[in-house]
Amino acid sequence: MPDMSFSQSTSNLSDGSATAGSPFELVNPTGNPDILILCDHASAALPGKYDTLGLPATEFHRHIAYDIGCAEVVRALASHLNCPAILGRYSRLLVDLNRGPDDPTIVMKLSDGSVIPANADVDSFRNAEEFRSRIAHYHEPYHSAVDAQIKSALAQGHVPVIVSVHSFTPFWRGKERQWQAGVLWDKDPRLAMPLLRALSEKEGLSVGDNEPYGGFLKGDTLYRHCTKRGLPHALLEIRQDLIDTEKGQIEWADRLARTLPALIAADGVRKITHYGSRTDPT
Repeated sequence: MPDMSFSQSTSNLSDGSATAGSPFELVNPTGNPDILILCDHASAALPGKYDTLGLPATEFHRHIAYDIGCAEVVRALASHLNCPAILGRYSRLLVDLNRGPDDPTIVMKLSDGSVIPANADVDSFRNAEEFRSRIAHYHEPYHSAVDAQIKSALAQGHVPVIVSVHSFTPFWRGKERQWQAGVLWDKDPRLAMPLLRALSEKEGLSVGDNEPYGGFLKGDTLYRHCTKRGLPHALLEIRQDLIDTEKGQIEWADRLARTLPALIAADGVRKITHYGSRTDPT
């Protein structure tokens, strides 16, 4: 069967930079090299050979499959800022792009109460061949594209600021989440703290500081590409009910487009500075 399309997140690729079947979408690659927007969990699609991983198709409308609303926000933001963006093309249920290859959750077997049948034995100990195949065909190409975009910016004499956009559910385990957004970070405060202040003080939002998740996971996307390189970065989590409509997506893209330029232009931001990680051995 052809690649599945679930909701808006699996719309056609926005330009010719990623052909059909590519594991990533590259938007505006020759745009402003001072900023790069990432969207690890942009899509709920799967390569055709995986069918639905043994799940009902309705599961791919849920957060377990992708970050609802993020792809549209990221594409619009990249257009506003005339900057590059890289989006994952396939569901995180196939392989999680925001995990390192040695993370046991890189291929999820159970997610928010749903067992993923086709992932039951996919790990480096049991079905190692399938595990390596998913890393080689879907995980590494995405990260190679991020690496190439960063190297291109550096070669042009620009230290890029990296913003990774995710979304979170309004409720978790029956409890309402109070935050409208969260800024996740490790030890590098250059972008994270000004972004948190701008969204809370200037935009009047309830913004979590490393809430609803912690921003320090060894081997994740920002650790791999930013922490290890000393590049300024932050991960933005937006509550899904604020971006699950076109109106909300436009509002958030506009908000970030008016907020980010001043933050990345501030003194001391676009420099290579190594802060280390909270995950480093003490």
